[in-house]
Amino acid sequence: MSSYRIIDLFSGCGGLSTGFVQNGCSVEKALEYDPMIASTYQVNHPDVPMIIDDIKNVGLSDAFADCAAEVIIGGPPCQGFSMAGARIRSGFIDDPRNYLFKHYFNVVKTVKPKVFVMENVKGIMTMQNGQIFQEILRIFSSPELLGDQPYKMWYKLIKAVDFGVPQQRERMILIGTRLENADIDRLWALTREEIQRDVPSFFDKVTVYDAISDLPPPNASGLVPTPVPMTPYQQYLAASSDVLTNHTLPHHEQHAIERMRRVKSGENYTVLNEDIKSVHSGSYGRLSWDEPSRTVTTRFDTPSGGRFIHPTENRTLTPREAARLQSFPDSYVFRGNKSSICRQIGNAVPPKISYFLARLVEKILTTEDQG
Repeated sequence: MSSYRIIDLFSGCGGLSTGFVQNGCSVEKALEYDPMIASTYQVNHPDVPMIIDDIKNVGLSDAFADCAAEVIIGGPPCQGFSMAGARIRSGFIDDPRNYLFKHYFNVVKTVKPKVFVMENVKGIMTMQNGQIFQEILRIFSSPELLGDQPYKMWYKLIKAVDFGVPQQRERMILIGTRLENADIDRLWALTREEIQRDVPSFFDKVTVYDAISDLPPPNASGLVPTPVPMTPYQQYLAASSDVLTNHTLPHHEQHAIERMRRVKSGENYTVLNEDIKSVHSGSYGRLSWDEPSRTVTTRFDTPSGGRFIHPTENRTLTPREAARLQSFPDSYVFRGNKSSICRQIGNAVPPKISYFLARLVEKILTTEDQG
């Protein structure tokens, strides 16, 4: 267990923080611009000072000037990265569309953490033929921009299923450290070995059945009796309380229910012979008990949004089921309206992945101490 201090930027509902807290870390500050999403973070991490504001309002302020933290975590959204390729090197950091990334960089520059962890979408590697990604690596490695204290950059494309998460989700992880001799590839392998020793089932492949089969039928209130875990994964996420929250029965129009009835396990809209207006290839897809789910997105409550129909019931996933597929503990409570809760869960970093990253960062810092 570690006791190092972290700052969580773009914290969302707290998926990234959760794994670090599970490893004994102290979150010194968190930042989230959406008050409804921040309320979920706060109810689950009540001792963490939360800044509810746009990062552009605090990135150049003194909000973090006196904040001592060894580690910064967070994934700046990349909506501004679609600039013309010719402008990348000259205008990337100052382009107003990239202020989210710019202020993440500025907080790193201000706090000077020993390590930072940035999570982002898989596609960041190929934007503008890879020039965006290379520019991000260059900026954090620049002595000119960081006052002769640049970071050694390391990155890896990861799959959630490789961390015992029942979901085919891929994400890019970037890690920056000032420790020149930190062999992160070696520490990554060592972290995996040690977690497997501590929790033998941690990296086991998990199916939808392994994840949600013990849950009772959902209802309108979302409050259900806590079930008895039937699988190691369910046991890993189990809550000590008598009641689970957010297991709310989705509401669907009758025509959508009729469509779902005609879709069997593993099938999707192509068996309906209808003109389904959806851009998603998995529209009206039904999950299979014996496989991981597809990537849980912010539209998991919508049949046309992807492969989110329950394996045997004619409805989409409940928030609690989606949270299970994201590896949130059963004790985690999600606050807000339906669309906000879907965004919170769909945009989150799976806590099992963040726990692994917390253990990895602990090893990086230990290496630094030894150096």
